[in-house]
Amino acid sequence: MNVRRALHFVFRISNRKATIDFYKNVLGMNVLRHEEFEKGCEAACNGPYDGKWSKTMIGYGEEDSHFVIELVYNYGTKSYRHGNDFLGISIGLKSIVDNISNFEVKSVECDNGLISISDPDGYPFIINGFSSRKDPVTKVSLAVSNIEKSVEYWNGLLGMNILERSPSSVLLSYSEDQCSLELVKSQSLIDHGDAYGRVAFSCPKSQLQEIEAAMRAASQIILTPYVSLDTPGKATVQVVILADPDGHEICFVGDEGFRELSKIDPGSTDLLYKAIEEDKSDEWFAKKNVVHAS
Repeated sequence: MNVRRALHFVFRISNRKATIDFYKNVLGMNVLRHEEFEKGCEAACNGPYDGKWSKTMIGYGEEDSHFVIELVYNYGTKSYRHGNDFLGISIGLKSIVDNISNFEVKSVECDNGLISISDPDGYPFIINGFSSRKDPVTKVSLAVSNIEKSVEYWNGLLGMNILERSPSSVLLSYSEDQCSLELVKSQSLIDHGDAYGRVAFSCPKSQLQEIEAAMRAASQIILTPYVSLDTPGKATVQVVILADPDGHEICFVGDEGFRELSKIDPGSTDLLYKAIEEDKSDEWFAKKNVVHAS
């Protein structure tokens, strides 16, 4: 039995109010927890920024049993340049189809009855009106340059199971009841822009340094060696951050600490909206005549 599990995908956002409205009203997700940080993350969780930032976890249920979205907000950052690396998150939920119409969300009909929509920052979602799974988030799709190299990495080194495979794509997962990872062959060079995200998985804490050692032995990229990360007032977790052959960031976090950290916080929605209301970064950066935090 594989004890590793898919946790979340990270988006960097520029407008918390508009983004939260979209995720709640259109996608039908709920705020699970919200955390504020006064300085940049030691493991670059908020990207290459050293200023104040926040993290909001949002999804359809407990992080123990659902794949969720991590919304990272760097105070004062107005936009991020998108690349071609992220292809979308697939969700099977009929209510979204109705919400698209009710909230007049721009959508595009795709093949096989699928609908494509994007959040306020341009991150795409592929909507299917039905899913039999408890968790309606079914798939994260990323672009890669070489399917063979990707399979060697994700299946061979990280131990993900191959569910489906074709010459141009591969579908992997640690378990069929988890959100899967789809890697699709790109016809152009992979460009991450500066909006690039990060996919996260948990594993027993004891495996983290084993994963790091295996990557070193295989001469693979380790972005952040084994480190402990603190969250104010909450549990400390241990992580190792990797990058696959195309530079897609991967976070492995110790499951024991993460289960404690990721408990739903009933006051998180109030905390988030209080932070939004008190955010004066636009005025501050305008006075300084700078675009965003360094």
